[in-house]
Amino acid sequence: RENSTENIKFSKRLIFLRDNTVSIGLTMIVMFLVITGVAVSRGLLTLVPAGTTAAEFASNPQYAGLQHLGDLLNIGTETTTNWIVWAFTRGLSFAGGVYIILSGVRLIIGEIVPAFKGIAQKLVPGAKPAIDCPIAFTYAPNAVIIGFLSSFVGGILGLFILGVINAQIAAIALILPGVVPHFFCGATAGVFGNAEGGIKGCIAGSFVHGLLITFLPALCMPVFTLMGFTSATFSDADFSIMALIFGNVALNVQGAVLTGICVVCFCLPILFNLVAPKKAEEKKAE
Repeated sequence: RENSTENIKFSKRLIFLRDNTVSIGLTMIVMFLVITGVAVSRGLLTLVPAGTTAAEFASNPQYAGLQHLGDLLNIGTETTTNWIVWAFTRGLSFAGGVYIILSGVRLIIGEIVPAFKGIAQKLVPGAKPAIDCPIAFTYAPNAVIIGFLSSFVGGILGLFILGVINAQIAAIALILPGVVPHFFCGATAGVFGNAEGGIKGCIAGSFVHGLLITFLPALCMPVFTLMGFTSATFSDADFSIMALIFGNVALNVQGAVLTGICVVCFCLPILFNLVAPKKAEEKKAE
């Protein structure tokens, strides 16, 4: 596509941003600087005295809301890490982790998948390997960054909307944007959105994804609570949709009927795999 994210032209001075690892590292450093900067401005890092052990931190109810700050508080250590240095190291560590994942993707494509095909031809003829979403990252590196940021913005907007609903309309769980689901799933949505609609498709698709993984988990939580799993939910949109459907079925249908539904759901993919190849052959014959 002419308006693809991969056609974005960088200045000669910024040509290094074409490297996926560098651009991800810089993006995450900025995000961590913003987040930790807010924590510092609100005085959160001074609430826990220096020298506090991990056991004291975990057992003191006054620190119940600070566990999400992690090792930024330097719990159980003799040295103190400056929050700016912490943001830089965390951002670069995240980029390093993504680099390792992408290296694994290249290994899978080049070595493991061909080896799997050789085994599958003998054991399971016609089998196709199922590979996780990072497999798509190498096809559109720019869309990965844009998709992640757009999805994260959607998650933040969704959080504010949930806050308004919780305050004005009805009690509902507030879903904080998580870096991992927004990066992996949001970036994947950006890659596919870019393939279908260019830059606009990348931004719109990943933004909608950010909203979905904010609202759907919030809707799932009451279902999980009724099933005995308090304060539990899924983080991905596809899992959340299935949880809403099958969770409500399990709550409202019992006995032989529920068993029959489970058997039908189990058999449908098998029947599809048996019928689909025959239809494909008939179309080719026509």
